[in-house]
Amino acid sequence: MENRQLRNIGIIAHVDAGKTTTTERILFYTGERYRVGDVNDGDTAMDFDPQERARGITINSAATTVFWRDHQINLIDTPGHIDFNIEVNRSLRVLDGAVVVFDGVAGVEPQTETNWRLADQYHVPRLAFINKLDRVGADFLRVVAMLRERLAVTPLVLQLPIGSEQDFRGVVDLVSMKALVWPSSEAGVRYEVADVPLNMAEQVEHYRRQLIELAVEQDDALLAAYLEGTIPTVAQLQAAIRHGALAGRFVPVLAGSAFRNKGIEPLLDAVNAYLPSPTDRINQVDDHILLADPTAPLAALAFKVTTDDHGALTFLRIYRGQIQVGETVLNAATGQRERIARVYEMHADKKQERSIAQAGAIVAVTGLKSTTTGDTLTALDHPIVLERIIVPDPVIDVALEPTTQEEMQTLHKGLHALLQEDPSLHLRTDAESGQMILSGMGELQLDVTLEKLRSRYRVAVRVGSPQVAYRETITKTVQVTHLHKKQSGGPGQFAEVRLQLEPLSRGSGIVFESKITGGAIPREFIPGVEAGIRRAAENGHVGGFQTVDMKVTLLDGTFHERDSSAMAFELAAAAALREGLTKAAPVVLEPMMHVEVVTPSEYLGACIGDLNRRRGQIHDQLMRHNASVIEALVPLKEMFGYIGHLRALTAGRGNFSMQFEQYQPVAEHRVAEIVHA
Repeated sequence: MENRQLRNIGIIAHVDAGKTTTTERILFYTGERYRVGDVNDGDTAMDFDPQERARGITINSAATTVFWRDHQINLIDTPGHIDFNIEVNRSLRVLDGAVVVFDGVAGVEPQTETNWRLADQYHVPRLAFINKLDRVGADFLRVVAMLRERLAVTPLVLQLPIGSEQDFRGVVDLVSMKALVWPSSEAGVRYEVADVPLNMAEQVEHYRRQLIELAVEQDDALLAAYLEGTIPTVAQLQAAIRHGALAGRFVPVLAGSAFRNKGIEPLLDAVNAYLPSPTDRINQVDDHILLADPTAPLAALAFKVTTDDHGALTFLRIYRGQIQVGETVLNAATGQRERIARVYEMHADKKQERSIAQAGAIVAVTGLKSTTTGDTLTALDHPIVLERIIVPDPVIDVALEPTTQEEMQTLHKGLHALLQEDPSLHLRTDAESGQMILSGMGELQLDVTLEKLRSRYRVAVRVGSPQVAYRETITKTVQVTHLHKKQSGGPGQFAEVRLQLEPLSRGSGIVFESKITGGAIPREFIPGVEAGIRRAAENGHVGGFQTVDMKVTLLDGTFHERDSSAMAFELAAAAALREGLTKAAPVVLEPMMHVEVVTPSEYLGACIGDLNRRRGQIHDQLMRHNASVIEALVPLKEMFGYIGHLRALTAGRGNFSMQFEQYQPVAEHRVAEIVHA
């Protein structure tokens, strides 16, 4: 199949927007499955992990391949829950396009906004599919307005719903100007093509005119003809819409109800018509432009690793060249050679073996020993490094220990494998207690990880209560000089460094720069300085929390011809940083969560009062159909166990979602309480 008939797309959404249901209907209508899977019944093809089926949520992104009207669609279904956002992140990094599913009642929800920003970051063209239009309170045009207001995009309405709520039965296609009506909600029933309903004529004319005016702006000749009175043909409109969608000038919007089997076939047609093929996407690395050319030297990105009893399965997006079974490739990130043992085309949890895979493909391979998420695989003689996948910092910790000492080795093996699979998990050993500390993005993610340890690796672990992952930072610029000198038997140690510490904006991490000139410190010792700084930053000054958002500049230093070494400079830099932190007015930072609470209006006051008591900052109050929506920024520490409290406040009718927003300084009077907790 030619690359121009290939689509690599993802399905992304807020939790419960109907993303997995939409994916299951796609599998059914493309003939990949002969019966429809249901999330509630636990028999979906894409949520095949036992925990996914037990919890009724997507935890792991899953890849499959379907065919629709002479096009191959490689499809990745991603999680909607914020704790598993790394899955969305790394999927968007390698996809060419995406279908974003919106709840027709709730509209643009917090996790959708986060996913939308990620798609912006990776320049991924999107279609918007407004789902659940059969639900009470669904409002297609209100969601379209929310796309414009909350996501700052230009929505291009391609369809208008026929009927609403329980009477939703089809859509008007504004490109072809035909009504597509589903006679029933049974799976597999084809839509019937009819004339536009007379009672919709005025609304259809309004949105059809908007569509044409936006579309013809993408083509000068088409625009000139339109201004002279010539209406574009369907083919001309489709070409113009495709051009504008790929350029990100607007987002085509479609309507449907996946659960009621309405809107899936037109959605698949839109994927073929308006989302990019690999040849439409140009990837630039430094001065190299990567075209999807199977005859060029290999360039592929490892975007996911899973492990089982048979070893590691590494998922690759091939940007250029091809991969063959038995071939030796270069991991350009580590410099190590790797051998491809097997190549698979994935169908959820089923594998179809291939002898070769070419540019544009998404495949899984075995045999890689040292390749991790974000590494680049290339031809041996053409090394380049693709942009790595950005991994968010964890915000919550739990302490772990095996129930018996004999299980320690199995625990370490299991944790190592799980950290390979999920790079948003971090593991460290607490310097004071000696306990292992597992860090992640939320309670659910850590709970799922611990369940995998128990079920997959048969390790019984004792787990501490979840703790907030506090951070430290500095608030003023200082300079500090430290001399490390040791002369007590054996070779001596000598290193002197002068460092400057200055605060950076939130999310900057630790930035190191060397301004050494004239050989004041030999070049081979400078990596030791950086290593010492990063090691010392792991344990800050105020409460021993990791120090972040700081630039450290190596300004000057001295060395000894015989007694200096990289280790001596590492020790000197670590001591200098610890001293500098005491002088740079350090503060403690805590993770703040963007919280959205949905409650019946009669409980609005009680919910706001409760969030205020939790040190929440109320940002907005909205109405969503007949429910009140509160948006607030609340410290993570105050949100533990919140769902039970909210349900008690609202007679079981309230719900909420939250996601990490940013780190903020802790009020001075609370620092002692945190440090001594």
